[in-house]
Amino acid sequence: MAPKKEKVDANKPALIGITAPKDEDFPSWYQQVLTKGDMLEYYDVSGCYIMKPGSYSVWEKIQAWFDGKIKEMGVQNAYFPMFVSSRVLEKEKDHVEGFAPEVAWVTKAGSTDLEEPIAIRPTSETVMYPYYAKWIRSHRDLPLKLNQWNSVVRWEFKHPQPFLRTREFLWQEGHTAFLTREEAEQEVLEILDLYARIYEELLAVPVIKGHKTEKEKFAGGLFTTTTEGYIAATGRGIQGATSHCLGQNFSKMFGISVEDPKNDGEKINVWQNSWGLSTRVIGVMVMTHGDDKGLVMPPRVAQYQVVVIPCGITVKTTEEDKANIVDGVMKIEETLKKAGVRVVADIRDNYSPGWKFSDWELKGVPLRLEFGPMDFKKQQVVAARRATGQKDFLALADLAESIPKLLEEIQEEMYKKAKSSFDSHVVRVTKWEDFVPALNNKNLVQIPWCGVSDCEDKIKERSTRQDTGEEIDERAPSMGAKSLCIPFEQPEGIIPGETKCPACGRDAKVWCMFGRSY
Repeated sequence: MAPKKEKVDANKPALIGITAPKDEDFPSWYQQVLTKGDMLEYYDVSGCYIMKPGSYSVWEKIQAWFDGKIKEMGVQNAYFPMFVSSRVLEKEKDHVEGFAPEVAWVTKAGSTDLEEPIAIRPTSETVMYPYYAKWIRSHRDLPLKLNQWNSVVRWEFKHPQPFLRTREFLWQEGHTAFLTREEAEQEVLEILDLYARIYEELLAVPVIKGHKTEKEKFAGGLFTTTTEGYIAATGRGIQGATSHCLGQNFSKMFGISVEDPKNDGEKINVWQNSWGLSTRVIGVMVMTHGDDKGLVMPPRVAQYQVVVIPCGITVKTTEEDKANIVDGVMKIEETLKKAGVRVVADIRDNYSPGWKFSDWELKGVPLRLEFGPMDFKKQQVVAARRATGQKDFLALADLAESIPKLLEEIQEEMYKKAKSSFDSHVVRVTKWEDFVPALNNKNLVQIPWCGVSDCEDKIKERSTRQDTGEEIDERAPSMGAKSLCIPFEQPEGIIPGETKCPACGRDAKVWCMFGRSY
């Protein structure tokens, strides 16, 4: 459905909750759930956004988890400047052509024109590799495994979307060099597995792993592997993270070579990889789990996993009873903190419990604990799950054990729900006449495909919504279906020389997943 033209002001004081239904006006819903859920603030430079603690804390948890994993693999963190000279940037032709429309340039210092324009990095291959050539002098210097946590700038697009397509974004970018292709390819897949685990184990978001086609691979690389997600509300795929084998393309261009330890006097170029995961993960998580009440946060990455709210306090409540309830809330908070739970007690006395319920639901806190006079007498709490609304009664004496277990149960339930939705919207099609209808039913489509790049172009052209008579969302980055990946897990059914590509009639070689995408 095309978005409504009238947009609700997300900052209007009188409208506290989400006013745009997720299934009816997704762009407005997404804007509201981020701003009203206290994840993001709009900035006065288009395409740039302020990450508030609610979202930045998610990034910190992802960063801590992934940083630990790559250090176990021998990767070290470093930092390179954000500026790159035009001379260096333009050294690798294919790479530059891939990023040229997105590069932001610094041309002045004050009122003085710079002698040479300086680019702000869209990615750091050309920033880092001249120095790899300097540092790698022998095969004994290999492998070299560096990663940096930084921001990059990409300025090309016209319709920025928070977290998904922003002109500046945070990410990590790993750049590694090896003596052999086998070592490089092994790392590519190890990193991709870690990316998939971030989505599935931390964010409760299912993904499909696969190879990008030649047309969609990283510019200048040998091959690209990817994790691909799915947004049920729009029926679109979304690229989650990519791990690239660069081959020897960059090492030849930048002169990164060593003497072959097996052949005296012969030089060999090193094998390189690059891999990156950005704050896009936050947007994917929000779109996957959020509902018409606001955010729904997975417990493992939520800023607060539990909120404790005193209830049942009225004008007739005695001071003693009130003190018992508030003290009980604070003791619950203390108990859970000692148990390693991220918890906050909301004892503000200028808001009603009902208002607090809605406020914390909007922020997506996974578990709400209610504690009132009857709970004090029974020495219990009422535990309400954000994702499902289910309520449980839990004994105060057991909270240090029961709450962590319940949070893990919530995490698992959220993943299973998202996985079920994803799986039900990946369909296999062998006839072209079924392709566009499947897309229009909000599906990702797997077809037996020929592997030819011009076939991808024709598929995209033939699958635009313009051909179906539907209204077009002008803000959509891609209206036609593009190839998302060639899944690692290949279905059966392709018979060499017999099975045909439904788009062009050539012999099919692999199952490839296509979809409208972000």
